[in-house]
Amino acid sequence: MTTIAVTGHMDLAEGSMPLVRDALRETLKPYAAEGDLVGVSCIAKGSDTLFAEVVLELGGRLVVVIPSKDYRHAEVQQDHAETFDRLTEAADEVVVLQHETANRSAYEDANSTLLRQADRLVAVWSGEPPSGKGGGTADTVLAARETGMPVDVVWPEGAARRS
Repeated sequence: MTTIAVTGHMDLAEGSMPLVRDALRETLKPYAAEGDLVGVSCIAKGSDTLFAEVVLELGGRLVVVIPSKDYRHAEVQQDHAETFDRLTEAADEVVVLQHETANRSAYEDANSTLLRQADRLVAVWSGEPPSGKGGGTADTVLAARETGMPVDVVWPEGAARRS
């Protein structure tokens, strides 16, 4: 069994979504072929959601990590709520962290939880360095690499972030 966590940009440009979805599918197919793919995601809008959908499409099991008790109400925007709820219901396991409110500490804890549960990390990442705020995609990639966890960077040609 291979457990793969995801980190990635939330602000993918609209035209990048199919490119990233296809690249994730190609990255995850070898693990799904073994029949034991487990994907771990916070199912935030963008990369996390695309990853979760591809895991399920390939017949894998989904584990959802929710950063705080109020995350669904406080942070999930109306245009993402239906997808968030659908993926939460499709998950084999939903882990709600004990933070009362969604904040930087809750997001950092969620990223640490993802890494603790995984054998490897898939990063939908443009390669930009950390912003200095903590808890972002680059920070999660660096944390994984510091522990020696294998990291697969997915950033297909033509992918872009919204400006």
